[in-house]
Amino acid sequence: MPELPEVETVRRALEPALMGARINRVELRRKNLRFPFPEKFQSRLKGRRIALLSRRAKYLLITMENAEVLIIHLGMSGRLTLSCTPDARSKQNNTTTDPGDPKHDHVVFHLSNQMKLTYNDPRRFGFMDLVPTQQLENHKMFRALGPEPLGNSFSSNHLVQRAQGRKTDLKAFLLDQRTVAGLGNIYVCEALHRAGLSPRRSAGTLATKRKTPSKWSAALVPSIRDVLNDAIAAGGSSLKDFQKPDGALGYFQHNFDVYGREGKPCHRQSCTGTVRRITQAGRSTFYCPRCQR
Repeated sequence: MPELPEVETVRRALEPALMGARINRVELRRKNLRFPFPEKFQSRLKGRRIALLSRRAKYLLITMENAEVLIIHLGMSGRLTLSCTPDARSKQNNTTTDPGDPKHDHVVFHLSNQMKLTYNDPRRFGFMDLVPTQQLENHKMFRALGPEPLGNSFSSNHLVQRAQGRKTDLKAFLLDQRTVAGLGNIYVCEALHRAGLSPRRSAGTLATKRKTPSKWSAALVPSIRDVLNDAIAAGGSSLKDFQKPDGALGYFQHNFDVYGREGKPCHRQSCTGTVRRITQAGRSTFYCPRCQR
């Protein structure tokens, strides 16, 4: 499933083409994705100008001029692809797309600038919703979300408040979207390695007995920020289905320190450990048992 860096990569790629454009019409090629489409989905979007592209956790948000927000979740295999009409393509020779199998093109947004935005999703685990802007934070997918890891409200003090007395392992604690929004399996593994923390460590160790940040939480916050920023700069990670809107692949997977590197040497300077894979809550965890304590 695309994590925060992949969704942010998509947002940045789409923004120049979508900002200010009107949606001339919406073409639905099926009745539902993971969930049914909202009531009057096509008519509510038709003729609306796109005012803002943003992101919350792993969700892409497209705000319309009528103060409604289109929520898009890519699920396991969802892709958004930009393409031009024939007339526009002749003027934009640098437009390169890999549209994927057209039988999985489920939604097509026809825009006023002669562009098309196509949602392709073979597994159909993604979904779309349309809600008033003022109701967004109370939406069922957002109301319990923690702070954005790249925002000012995410701090070691926040981790302390969430971690006090918690015996759950550190990896599960960080994957809990109520703790921090948008982190998934890949980037939790990578951030814990950068911070030198074992995924098996108790989350409660992030707080001292005086309920202040421990040295572990002080190391964890910048590690999370750094790994996310590095991944965004690399265009995300393309492990299976993820591609950017222009068809290009992200390449942060080539910079993984531990994820998917079972049995290989640890990348940390002066560490002689070997990356190990364990299973936590049914998911693979990769870490170095020598330098992650």
